[in-house]
Amino acid sequence: MKCCLIFAFMSAAVVLANDSKNEKLDLQEDFPVPYMVYLQSSPEPCVGSLIHPEWVLTAAHCPLPVKIRLGVYQPSIKNKKEQIRNYSLTVIYPEFNKETLENDLMMIKLSKPAALNSHVGTIAVAMEHLATNDTCFIPTWIWKEYKNLSDPDILTWINKHSLPFNDCQNMLDGRMIVNIMCVGQPLKSMSKIKEVSAAPAICSGRLRGILSWAKGSVTLGSEGFFTEVYSYARWIMKIINTH
Repeated sequence: MKCCLIFAFMSAAVVLANDSKNEKLDLQEDFPVPYMVYLQSSPEPCVGSLIHPEWVLTAAHCPLPVKIRLGVYQPSIKNKKEQIRNYSLTVIYPEFNKETLENDLMMIKLSKPAALNSHVGTIAVAMEHLATNDTCFIPTWIWKEYKNLSDPDILTWINKHSLPFNDCQNMLDGRMIVNIMCVGQPLKSMSKIKEVSAAPAICSGRLRGILSWAKGSVTLGSEGFFTEVYSYARWIMKIINTH
């Protein structure tokens, strides 16, 4: 029986996401962020967010995964606690624009429901607009040394405030995109660190944004542009309930 609710998994990582005092957080060593999903794909992987035991939300610009890995801390190293799935269905938001990356969302249905535990859990989707200047927890993976078709080595994260709408629009360089959330600021020098795309932004304990593109490394403070998830909440619920 399909459930019409999106389950919230209150993990230690989610609780830490609400701590606005530190930009870097101390997660237990070798303990994954439970709702983070590693979408192993070619030419590059993406981050997915587990919003339901059967459904992953990610960016529409991501390639289809060849393997879906849950409960992953370091994608370059397999662990006994991770769960591996394929996908049975993918649904891209109908009005996704490949050129502007507007409406950059994709739903992926797992071939088998995830077994929820301390390493694998769901995150609730934001169902309404959240207060401007919220502190958001943004996790992703990076490479020590990037090589084509290699898996990243390190889980990293940052806490950043979301920016007011007008400030966000000013950062878009004339691109008119409505359902967008921005974090970060222009940096004098661009980092060479390569991040896995489609990182989630967790604000007030809920999934508020999916990273669409960035001007540098978001986890080092560069500008990041996220699809505002709450604007698509009804579409997400409809997909879950009808498939």
